[in-house]
Amino acid sequence: MGKKWFWVLLLVPFLGLSQSKRKIRIEAEKQKAALISNLQSHIGYLASDALEGRRTGTAGANAAMEYLVKQYEQMGVAPKGTTGYLQKFEINEGLQIDASTHFTVNDKSLLLEKDFFPLANSASVNITGKPAMALHEKGQPWFTDIKETLEENKTNPHFDIEAWIKKEVTTAAAKGATAFILYNTGSIVDNILFNKNDKSVAFPVPVIYLTQKGLQYFTDPSATLQIDLAVRIIEKKRPASNVAAFIDNGAATTVIIGAHYDHLGYNEDKNALDTGHVIHNGADDNASGTAALLEIARLLKQKSPAHNNYLFLHFSGEELGLLGSKYWIENPTMPSTINYMINMDMVGRYDTSHKLTVGGYGTSSKWSEIWKATTTPLVVKFDSTGSGPSDHASFYRAGVPVQFFFTGSHPDYHKATDDADKINYEATAQIVALTYQIMGIADSQSKLDFIKTTEPQMGRSTKFTVSLGVIPDYGYSGTGMRIDGVSPGKLAEKLGLKAGDVLLQLGEYKFVDVNSYMQTLGKFKKGDQTVLRIKRGTEEINISVSF
Repeated sequence: MGKKWFWVLLLVPFLGLSQSKRKIRIEAEKQKAALISNLQSHIGYLASDALEGRRTGTAGANAAMEYLVKQYEQMGVAPKGTTGYLQKFEINEGLQIDASTHFTVNDKSLLLEKDFFPLANSASVNITGKPAMALHEKGQPWFTDIKETLEENKTNPHFDIEAWIKKEVTTAAAKGATAFILYNTGSIVDNILFNKNDKSVAFPVPVIYLTQKGLQYFTDPSATLQIDLAVRIIEKKRPASNVAAFIDNGAATTVIIGAHYDHLGYNEDKNALDTGHVIHNGADDNASGTAALLEIARLLKQKSPAHNNYLFLHFSGEELGLLGSKYWIENPTMPSTINYMINMDMVGRYDTSHKLTVGGYGTSSKWSEIWKATTTPLVVKFDSTGSGPSDHASFYRAGVPVQFFFTGSHPDYHKATDDADKINYEATAQIVALTYQIMGIADSQSKLDFIKTTEPQMGRSTKFTVSLGVIPDYGYSGTGMRIDGVSPGKLAEKLGLKAGDVLLQLGEYKFVDVNSYMQTLGKFKKGDQTVLRIKRGTEEINISVSF
């Protein structure tokens, strides 16, 4: 079927059946042109430099939020947030060093982060003392050079500097140390950093790391020092807002259509795949899905299938771990029975090689029947899994049938080159039309049943040749990669991994989140042997792995 007739069939419900086919076709082309123009306008604004990459909690993200609110107001679609269209919440960015932290030695002030820094799990206290570096006295700070420890363990692949520090600090505190001050006079790099994502229990005393520059204040190990130390570790909060709009048909069930509107800003959160302080506009990721959602809402406002209500959710904090969708699931803005959820994320780069991938095909027995009734010029590929690296995963874990629309990864993914001029606007318009068509077909069905699916197959960035066979928990915000499930017969099952286990490290590579886990897998190949470090409950376990 030709593209023109696709649009005619889509838009016939809006037109009088008495009109001639020619008039119908002309009107359909006009509406298609208007849809493409709207998409260009939305994406052009959302992915402009003026919004500075729409990083959650910034002025650019707020400008995007205000734009969405204005669009729904102009459409006449009702608000469904907790404050008008907005559902405000806070994102815990992890830990940070408060500006009140200071360290003076003999009345000389050390520079925070240049001369010294506390570890993230340091106790937040004020202390004074008169120690000597060479002495470990009760009631005084203790100094420890880690040079010899690093030398002794330089060939030990299982050595964990963080575990060693934890043990030494605990012992020192039990013997009366009031602080534990680390430094390294050797040539072996120790990789000791402030880890904002540290979730471990705070030490009983402050733990300080002296940099090479900071050691200039400690030239005589036998000299008595006058020390004044204050440490304060606090949680860093960032404001965020979901945007919610609603079409109420008085139906018993509600369909949710979602898309995240945040992106990477200037790469302040270090989740881009390039470097440098440069704006990441995120035209495809996810101005495209945001724009598509607006136009789906516009079509549904004109004429919506009557057996469902329609809730439009624009999520914040997706790039930080699906935080907006997870928050909405835990704090819904309306009491309702959810029929199903459609997620639009990166729908702007369709071509014959990328195709349109639809995830969640296996999350309901009804999806196959619904898709058989569709008509589209797009080439569609299906993925059965309901999990994945986008906001539909939050709904899937809550037992909601989902569909994830995605036109594939590309060389510009999570890079500053993801710009509006690379969007395939005609194909994006076709995806909008297809989504509307699907909702019309689904409206004739009873409430969709839910089916739990298996391991995700879809990914958006890293290619790798080995796999553990685990399903990531994309909503987990702690350090590491928590397992949501284990695929039967895969390596993870053979290793005894379980849902709830947190993967911390593979070989020498530590995991901060799902992305770092995926990137690490790309560094291994079949036949490699290494050690996997996991956390199960409060226990950390090392497991030998052969790929």
